[in-house]
Amino acid sequence: MRLGQFTAVVAALACATSMLAPAPGFAASIQSKTAEKRSEIPVCSRKLGTIAVREPENKWWEGLHLESPEALLKAFVMKSNCFTLLDRGKGFELAQQERALASSGALQGGSNVGMGQVKAADYILVPDITSKNADSGGTNVGAFAGALFGGIAGAIVSNISISSKTADVILTVTNVRTSEQQAMAEGHGSKTDVGFGVGGGGFGLGAFGGAGVSNYTNTAIGQVVILAYIDAYAKLVGDMGGLSELSGNASAEAGGQSVTMSRAGRMYERASDSSKVVRPLDSGMMLYPTGNKDGVWWEVKDELGNAGWVSSLSFNLAK
Repeated sequence: MRLGQFTAVVAALACATSMLAPAPGFAASIQSKTAEKRSEIPVCSRKLGTIAVREPENKWWEGLHLESPEALLKAFVMKSNCFTLLDRGKGFELAQQERALASSGALQGGSNVGMGQVKAADYILVPDITSKNADSGGTNVGAFAGALFGGIAGAIVSNISISSKTADVILTVTNVRTSEQQAMAEGHGSKTDVGFGVGGGGFGLGAFGGAGVSNYTNTAIGQVVILAYIDAYAKLVGDMGGLSELSGNASAEAGGQSVTMSRAGRMYERASDSSKVVRPLDSGMMLYPTGNKDGVWWEVKDELGNAGWVSSLSFNLAK
């Protein structure tokens, strides 16, 4: 290469890289951003309840060539310690197979697999996306720099790029008992990334690793979606009181489970069949416990607002 051409290329490279941080500070910048983003995932001192992750039906991730975000959100939940994570996916299907074997008598004695052992989910977490800019365009310095330097240095420099991508996501939590949308949080992720290509690790979010997460950490738009979900999850936990010592209990806060009369009976004024009858009760009638109990007697209300006491021997929990 002639001296004049060499000088021109170096000048062009200097101009193109003027927007980049100095090389020694670049790696430090990426490391600091990595630590900063990971630290934004809240860590709770107590559990908010049990939760299961359910992917939305629109499968938005397929258009971005990503896997379902279910595994990503599960990683957040496990890292945060804010919920007890329940499996309602493939693992649960296999567990159900084991239970079917137990009920058929195929399992060895003492296996201790049977009814009444599965924990109930207090909440369902649904991850969705509202907008994204997956434009992969940008300024690629390597178009001429790689050829100039050659070798390992050229390979590294040729992957230096500047690109801007954004994603806006939403996390929704539904209360299983009441069907209320307990919380909803929006998250934004943007990346004006000065990085050694996508394969170089970008923001270093590979710490979330595992099946279904690698293509988030190995693609630029995937990394941006991760950042957006970190933002949304942190807000969600805060809104639900996860960072407060006064956070409630989902099971206790929900209304009591209703009961159904298994046979005809009576509602009494007090917890005794010798007290005044409030009203007769037909078989199949639904009643709503107040939470007060006296031996086998439960205080209940009917749908008309009548209140009284009924023997628990005459009703079953409504399913």
